[in-house]
Amino acid sequence: MRIVCVVALCCVSYLSGSVNAAEPDPTTVVKQVVIAAGGEDKLLRLFRTRETVNVSSDPEKKAPERVSIYEPPKYWWTGKRERVKNEIMPDEPATFLVWAWTLGMLTDPASNLESIPDVIESGKPAIGLRVGGTVTPPMGLYFDKAESRLVRIDWRSDIHRFSDWKELDGVKYPANCVGYKKATGKPWYFRNIIELERLKDLPEGLKRR
Repeated sequence: MRIVCVVALCCVSYLSGSVNAAEPDPTTVVKQVVIAAGGEDKLLRLFRTRETVNVSSDPEKKAPERVSIYEPPKYWWTGKRERVKNEIMPDEPATFLVWAWTLGMLTDPASNLESIPDVIESGKPAIGLRVGGTVTPPMGLYFDKAESRLVRIDWRSDIHRFSDWKELDGVKYPANCVGYKKATGKPWYFRNIIELERLKDLPEGLKRR
């Protein structure tokens, strides 16, 4: 009987270990992800992009270039226009998505992190984290298990898939993103960063609220 009990306890312990291995501590995942991107001191906080955004279901549709300056999650300028205004759109989704893919949301001490089930993304396993507290509704982020790179964000009614990783000044970032509607699985926008520049200061003529 004692042998059976010991074997049973070992089995339980083994199975528990397997579950824990499959669902690592969220803090550990964040550390791995941030290190893979270049380290917390290299994360993008204030930066300029030259990019195209094709809002359609046709990936071949030609999209005009635009220049944006981001300081997520509060600010986004195109030209002299600050696009996030509390009295008009207090939860502009674009700035929160930028805050997520630059990983600033993960390192904010006010963010609540929890593990969610892994998924298969582009044929590869991806670790899932749910982030709340600093974003509403909570956002699901998925990272490639092998490389610890962000591959997908599930938020609101959309799925955003990231690819074409590039490096600038010690930080790695995804230059390409395609947004899909959860209800249909069809794409509705294609964003491509052509050029990215880290900024030390806000350019002249732009103001924070």
